[in-house]
Amino acid sequence: MLTTNIRLREWRQDDAPAVLAAFQDPELSRQAPWPVVTLQDALGWIASWDGVGHAFAVTLGGRVVGNVAVARIDAHANGWVSYWTVREARGRGVAPAAVEELARWAFRERGLFRLELGHRVDNPASCRVAVKAGFLAEGIERGKLVYDGVRHDVERHARLATD
Repeated sequence: MLTTNIRLREWRQDDAPAVLAAFQDPELSRQAPWPVVTLQDALGWIASWDGVGHAFAVTLGGRVVGNVAVARIDAHANGWVSYWTVREARGRGVAPAAVEELARWAFRERGLFRLELGHRVDNPASCRVAVKAGFLAEGIERGKLVYDGVRHDVERHARLATD
């Protein structure tokens, strides 16, 4: 595993080429809130986090290899975690380490108590990320997501500040 050089930092406008390249992966592009097919789209994706949550570029050796974010922070000190990595970083421990670092930040800096995330049940790699980052499975949400007209069940996970 190459997790010792992982860093989280604020997204910058000059990261737009990395975002654009990442969203060329069909696995990521279908999860984007809109198509990211130009540098302007990538800049829009970066800007879209302003005021809705905290998103961080995940870097490995100074290169952007992913994103971790906490959003939907509510009055009960709960937040929703999301993450992605570029294909080259997958299976190297990058995502679990980044999600774990995000959780520590959210509990310490934002004072959150509960972090939640969900993944399609047909995405075992995302489940491994959640479990390795200390998120416990809490159950299945049937038919929660729809991609290309197909409904997918989602497994929800959570991590508490006291875990």
